[in-house]
Amino acid sequence: MLSVDSVGYLAASLTTSAFLPQALMTWRRKRAEGVSLGMYIILVIGIAMWLAYGIILQAWPIIFANFVTLILALFILVMKLIYK
Repeated sequence: MLSVDSVGYLAASLTTSAFLPQALMTWRRKRAEGVSLGMYIILVIGIAMWLAYGIILQAWPIIFANFVTLILALFILVMKLIYK
């Protein structure tokens, strides 16, 4: 039977990896016209808040997921600002 943390890590892996295709496509094409700037600004702030929440709770699945997701979302946001 899966532990609670195992479920958290599995969920974290799936939702975090969902950002990889967008990050890779933006980097390879050097274009980000289909990426919403407003949405990614709000998303990055929200992910940072989830990371802070995980740190406060000392919940490693939340910390892990949101740390990696924050890096990927920031990467996409920076690519959007560079490539418009």
